Amino acid sequence: MKKGVFLLLIAAVSALGGLLFGYDTGVINGAQFYLTEYFDLSDALKGWVVGSALLGCFVGAIIAGPLSIKIGRKWSLIISAIFFTVSAYGSGLPELFPQTVSMLVVFRIIGGLGIGVASMNAPMYIAEIAPSNIRGRMVTYYQLAIVIGFFVVFLATYFIGNDLSVAENIEFGWRRMFWSELIPSLLFLILLFIVPKSPRWLALKGKEDDALAVLKRINGDEAAKKEMHQIQESLNETNDGVKVSYFSKAILVIIGIGTVLSVLQQFTGINAVLYYGADIFEKALGFGKEDVLAQQILLAFVNLVFTFVAMFTVDKFGRKPLLYIGSVGMIVGFLLLSITLQQNSVGVLSLIGVLLFIASFALSMGPVVWVLLSEMFPNKIRSVAMSVAVAAQWAANYVVSQSFPMVMGSEMNNSEPWNGSLPYYIFIVFILIIVFITYKFIPETKGKSLEEIEGFWK
Repeated sequence: MKKGVFLLLIAAVSALGGLLFGYDTGVINGAQFYLTEYFDLSDALKGWVVGSALLGCFVGAIIAGPLSIKIGRKWSLIISAIFFTVSAYGSGLPELFPQTVSMLVVFRIIGGLGIGVASMNAPMYIAEIAPSNIRGRMVTYYQLAIVIGFFVVFLATYFIGNDLSVAENIEFGWRRMFWSELIPSLLFLILLFIVPKSPRWLALKGKEDDALAVLKRINGDEAAKKEMHQIQESLNETNDGVKVSYFSKAILVIIGIGTVLSVLQQFTGINAVLYYGADIFEKALGFGKEDVLAQQILLAFVNLVFTFVAMFTVDKFGRKPLLYIGSVGMIVGFLLLSITLQQNSVGVLSLIGVLLFIASFALSMGPVVWVLLSEMFPNKIRSVAMSVAVAAQWAANYVVSQSFPMVMGSEMNNSEPWNGSLPYYIFIVFILIIVFITYKFIPETKGKSLEEIEGFWK
């Protein structure tokens, strides 16, 4: 198999983990109305069914680190594919099985475990196997796949729902929506068996010959030998018989910087906009609350287009410039939205503000954070460090998702001078913190090998 085709295969298979991340997260949005009617859920139970996957995501990200060290990136992804498959089938159990709310929640949590394991291992695996000159673009495939997953699942649930009557959707249509995930999850599971193991993990386990063989298939003989030498030097520096102390000051600083960056991705407010933006669209474009699909497709389209822009510029401009550009765009977008809210003139400018924010996020914090997390940690601590950072990101996702409606409904937010704009000003403060953190602590990793990046922390 030619080197370019081999690399494309690896990126495509790994990115399927991202597509399932987006698909599994998005499928509940299409199914929730019908399964709420089927089970006659209270608001509290509906929130638990919808949000239970986040618990699995958090736990999955925590176990992903030790799992990745023990059995490797490839087998960790295989386990995540099994989780996705079991969740997809179990969430839509046929009527002959006694499906209950508790069972549905269990299968949603299993799907969350798959997301948690894949969200840590997929970008790390791509980064560890990709050549340094195109590593940023290859890791960005993962974010692109997440966005495509959201887009595909919106279309899938729409067509399944439209093909049936409301009564049929309530009875069994929502089951088919969950089962539609079986196609990408089984494809992911099968294709993972033909991709190689990570050369960095193989070297970490003392299998240098196997690691070199993988690198030769990717880079050619000479480049592979050079990269293998760098990997061995990196491992030898920390492999002097002393166990890595994750509580040493130097390592805590590295993990802390990565974790803060990961958490700040959620504190931009991206999920608040995606989860709770219906009112803005209703006022700005006259969409009804029932026209959720049109809103989702508009958001997904903008997200998709600017993720492509990021994919083709991250290795050309670098990681830090994209973060700066994106941060400015996010701030301007939220300022447009906030000012129109304060002036009680919500309309097209508000919509432009929301779309500018989403475009800027898709250009920067969406893909670039995954790129940086996958490459900034030293070889010896990468699995554990990334596990901590990704788990913290899922916790932050939960905090923002729970606190945003409370802040929105607060008396302070709904009185002068805020008039509903307070949460967006809070998000602007966090985006300014991103600019400071990026300037002060984040290394520019464009074009550098993972071992060269490691030298930044010494």
